[in-house]
Amino acid sequence: MPFSDYSTAVVTGASTGMGAAIAGRLAKRGLTVHALARNEERLNELADKTGAVPHVVDLTDTAALAAAVGNLEVDILVNCAGVSRPGNILDSSESDIDELVDVNLRGLLQLTRLILPGMVERDRGHVINISSIAGLYNFYGHTVYHATKAAVHQVSRQLRNDTVGKRIRVTEICPGRVETEIFGRNMGGTPEAMEEAWKTYYEGYESLTTDDIVNAMDYAIETPRHVNVGMLELMPTFQVPGGLTFDRR
Repeated sequence: MPFSDYSTAVVTGASTGMGAAIAGRLAKRGLTVHALARNEERLNELADKTGAVPHVVDLTDTAALAAAVGNLEVDILVNCAGVSRPGNILDSSESDIDELVDVNLRGLLQLTRLILPGMVERDRGHVINISSIAGLYNFYGHTVYHATKAAVHQVSRQLRNDTVGKRIRVTEICPGRVETEIFGRNMGGTPEAMEEAWKTYYEGYESLTTDDIVNAMDYAIETPRHVNVGMLELMPTFQVPGGLTFDRR
């Protein structure tokens, strides 16, 4: 179902990183893009640059989500918004757990619940969920983040069952390390933290870029209407999901 069959998109997490890049590409493809995020200043910058329609909304506020996009006829939904935290379950706070579950999973489910019935009624639509290799592989990281991304992986598969017999396509894009602000925000979000994160996680590495993610999305949407690209796992060539730890007591 090529882009010419679609006219309207909703993108979450659209103020930065992958979300902003995805919103920009969809706008270039001629769609009306409704861009959702919490950062009003960056959303307005995106709107000025791409023509996207900005919606300053918190994904954890279901009533606000419904007011913003509940009445739209949406052809493409891109669930890209996500948050992370350093550490693991042993040093997680109550608010850490609640925010990761609310943004990464509950917000995705509620927004999909609001938009998917219209796609089913019109017999046309594409849901794209941005997950993470953290949802598929065990490695040291934030346990709650891994759990929410694993849930996104399962939701992506289940939506195909929920809409069987309708021309609804669901694609999970599952990336490894991508050059975004996520590590810098985990380290405090200050300019100094952003610089330190760049030196620690990106400098000298061949990481994925937001363009790589956008091109994967582009491919999944542009395939013929009888083709559903269920999952695209993207990792840098030099990053592998391997390793086994056996700690000696």
